[in-house]
Amino acid sequence: MVRKIRAKLVLELRAQGLSARSIAAGQGISRNSIASVLEAADRLNISWRDVAELPEHEVYELVFPGRSEHRSVYAQPNWDTVHKELARVGVTLKLLHSEYVDDHATSGQPVMSYDRFCRIYQKYVLQSGVASRVGHKAAQTVEVDWAGPTMRLVDPVTEKATKVYLFVACLPFSRYAFVQPTVDMRQNTWLAAHVAMFDFFGGSVPRIVCDNLKTGVIERPREGEIVLNTAYRELAGHYSAAVLPARIKAPKDKPSAENTVAHVATWVIAKLRKQTFGSLPELQAAVGEQMAAYNREPFQKRPGSRTSVLATEELPLMRPLPAAGYEISDWVYGRKVARNSHITWAKNYYSVPYTHVGEKVDVRITDRVVEIYRDHQRLSSHLRLPATAVNQYATNAADLPPGPGYQQWDQDRVRAWAHRIGANTEEVVDRIFAAVPVAEQGLNPALAVLRLSRRYSHQRLEAACAVALASRVPSPRYAHLRPILESGQDKTGELFLPEDDHATAGYVRGADYYAGGTK
Repeated sequence: MVRKIRAKLVLELRAQGLSARSIAAGQGISRNSIASVLEAADRLNISWRDVAELPEHEVYELVFPGRSEHRSVYAQPNWDTVHKELARVGVTLKLLHSEYVDDHATSGQPVMSYDRFCRIYQKYVLQSGVASRVGHKAAQTVEVDWAGPTMRLVDPVTEKATKVYLFVACLPFSRYAFVQPTVDMRQNTWLAAHVAMFDFFGGSVPRIVCDNLKTGVIERPREGEIVLNTAYRELAGHYSAAVLPARIKAPKDKPSAENTVAHVATWVIAKLRKQTFGSLPELQAAVGEQMAAYNREPFQKRPGSRTSVLATEELPLMRPLPAAGYEISDWVYGRKVARNSHITWAKNYYSVPYTHVGEKVDVRITDRVVEIYRDHQRLSSHLRLPATAVNQYATNAADLPPGPGYQQWDQDRVRAWAHRIGANTEEVVDRIFAAVPVAEQGLNPALAVLRLSRRYSHQRLEAACAVALASRVPSPRYAHLRPILESGQDKTGELFLPEDDHATAGYVRGADYYAGGTK
């Protein structure tokens, strides 16, 4: 680097009456350099009085205009383009340097080395105030975490306080942040927060960096593969992403999320500390407003804000969201397929292809459907029965083999069974269906009556139905018929009733039943 002549010092010493020879001897400056300064100052009519208040570099530029400008002999790339290209996934300075060399191979201009190329790029970053692209790539990673500090909801009636947890996510490239208040940190809450996060960002990224919490990672051994939570792995796959857990006790693996957690404490928790919230939607709206202001806040050391960098540089490179939103699911493992080709879940029955009778299958449950899997292969799918449904069947006809043994129960089939037992049994079943507003509500009590024939035979059930029909009960059911069969009243044909005609009907053993006769 060429050393500049101290032109201001030379003019100051000449103003004090020193000669050129004396200045050269006292300051160690060559006489030719001093002569060039004095000649240039006289030619431009510049005196010490004119430059006394100016800094040294400005005086030099006045005396020697244009000489301070450095002109490189090397071909110069467009550093703005280099900076933008470096944001893309897989693009490195080494790749951009090789392309730069190829572009100027036939121009005849000398090209700079890779080392100089890197140094000048870093100088461009410092001078322009932008963030270096060497560390983070646009639209490549999102870091997620639970914030340590919490908030609370206060019931306006009971004044009971409920703790609220904060899910925090950050895109390291743009520093764009998302915060979701939740009332717990369970599996489905964790997944729902991710769905809301991707919707908020407007796109997805290929990497999700999280802690080793159980809702995300089941096991992280020192050696071997990391075992991810099944539902979390499915969510990541839905958004074409991979879960990359941070190392244990290594917060530097997700510094952006850790930094955002600290900022959330100021921008959200501290700023809302004087407000009281009675419902989660109310709190979520207030947190959303604070985070919008946080993302719009201008950077201190680079141009723009989190919102502007996301919109102009990162969002165009993010992957589009799937056409169908992700459905949060629960898994139930090891359900055995019964002989009727159904599995049981939540007190209801769902069909499975009959070839899997006796095998164990896994069940995936969402808000709308129930899916049955074996070895990652979906065997059957059903619309989920209502939460109020009990002992109901959801059956796909294709899951069952031909034959009456696998037919679905309905009113006609139940009556046909009762007809085979006898007229009295058929009458009891008809009364059961007549007593309910919807025919399906009579299936379970009617079948309960008919199954008594398996324990006591058709003849005894037919006789018990005859005894019950002779009573004052308008619609006999299982609870009425079982005591008759257990006490043997169906064999004698006698029904013992209380002496009080106005008493509630029931089946009471007479005095002759007990030893000792009458008293």
